[in-house]
Formats: sequence, C-alpha cells, structure tokens
Amino acid sequence: MITKGTEPNSLTQHRLQAHSDYNNYAYKDDLRASLIAEQKGLCSYCMSRLHNDPLKMKIEHWQCQDAYPNLQLTYGNLLGACLGGEKKSPAEQHCDTKKGNRNLKWNPATKSHAIEARVRYLVDGTIQSPDEEFNVQLNDVLGLNLHHLKNNRKAALDSVLQWWHSTRDARQKVQDQIDHRVNAAEHQPFSPVAIWFLRQKLGGAAA
Repeated sequence: MITKGTEPNSLTQHRLQAHSDYNNYAYKDDLRASLIAEQKGLCSYCMSRLHNDPLKMKIEHWQCQDAYPNLQLTYGNLLGACLGGEKKSPAEQHCDTKKGNRNLKWNPATKSHAIEARVRYLVDGTIQSPDEEFNVQLNDVLGLNLHHLKNNRKAALDSVLQWWHSTRDARQKVQDQIDHRVNAAEHQPFSPVAIWFLRQKLGGAAA
C-alpha cells in the first residue's frame, strides 16, 4: 500500500490560482519527486523503478482527467507510474499506458481499499485477486501479468524464498525482515512481493 504524504507546496499554491488546471501546472518536477518519495521509488502498479524525469515516468490520475476534471489537481488522486511500454503494441502495454481512461475498483494509495489484502502472488510471479472484478482489471486494464513482469516478480519471490530456506530460525526473524524492507527509504524493484511473502510466513503459512 502507498501512504500518501503532504502534497508539494507548488501544487497547493497552483490550485489557489484562477483558471488553474493540471496542464498549466508548471512544477511537475515537484510533484514527481513527492510521488516517488512516498512510493519508495516504485511504480504504483507494477512496482518497477521510477525516475524523476518526464521521459521516464508518468503522473497517473487514478480517476482520469476526462471523466473527473474536478480531481485533476487533487493530490490523493495522483500516483507515479512507469511508462508502461507506451511505444510498444497495445498487447505489450501495462500500467497507466494500458489503463488510459478506464476505472479501477481499488486504489493502492487509499488506505480503506486495503490493496495488500486484495492481491496474492503465485510461484511463477502471477498476480491475482480473489475479487473477481479486480482480478479481471489486473489483467485487462493494467496488464500486470505480462511475461516480463511475472518474471520480475518471480525473481523477487525466489530471492526471499532462498533467504527463508537458508536462514536458521527464519520464522523468528521474519518480522525483522519485514520491518527492514518496509522501512527502507527506497524499495528494490518488486520488493513488495517479497514483503507479501514474508507476511504470509508471519501469519503461519506452511513452508
């Protein structure tokens, strides 16, 4: 889950100006920096690395600007997203690039949506949701089960599995591992998958 922080002052001030909108907001570097910081450096959807560069990331409106113009400058509606294969064919696109103006049922930055409880990962890196509607959206709206994304999640799972099986008394050290990973100023790409796995172990799941 993404914990939203304080919006950049430039966004606050811009919203107070007459005729302000997202397009005439001149300080998007500030916004990108804030989003990257609160997302620990990762894309809000696929968990790949973000960089504060308009050519390397997008500012995503969870509820799109076309349908929800009143939310275009609302910080809680803004997320940092990767480019999502924007120059590739539609079948190879993912995240905000694939989503476009379509809606999602759950927002990873809304605490009450409890996104972490709504997804799970298989050993091959597949992301799923027990919520049937959201499970369809993970694939058809966000494209999160493309081959390379599954492989990256599998690598994160394999790494933490190796730690689990090679560490003596690993179960007694799980909470420390979770705290270490969660409290890092910047996450490793796809590390939330490893955190999910560790939380399953903390809950007593079988090895």
